[in-house]
Formats: sequence, structure tokens, C-alpha cells
Amino acid sequence: MPRHSDANAQHVDSKTRRKLEDQRRMQFRRAIEDHCEELRLRQELADYPELVAAAYLSSNRQGRRSAQRAG
Repeated sequence: MPRHSDANAQHVDSKTRRKLEDQRRMQFRRAIEDHCEELRLRQELADYPELVAAAYLSSNRQGRRSAQRAG
């Protein structure tokens, strides 16, 4: 994994540098996990398109009802 350094990072001690590298790694790992989870959910929803449509219609109706009550 290439190390990215900027002008400020050159003056930090090794413990701080390792901590920052770990934070970047964890941020990258979370992004990958989020992406994988999103792909998995999309695949599951693709198996049941009628549920997606029903959920959309249901949320649309509820939104209209709450808007009518407020108005």
C-alpha cells in the first residue's frame, strides 16, 4: 500500500503517523464494506421487483397523507 505524505505529515512522530495510516485504512475498509453491502442489497431487491414497487407506492401514499394533514 503506497504511503501518502504531505508537508504536515513529515513532522509527526511514528505513533501519530501509524494512527493516521490506520484511520485511513479503516475508512477505506468501511467504504468497501458499505459498497459490498449495497451491492448485496441491490441483488436481493432485484429478485423481488414487486416489493420495491409496493414499498415505493406505500411510502408515496404515507407522504401524501402527512402532507394533507399538515395543510
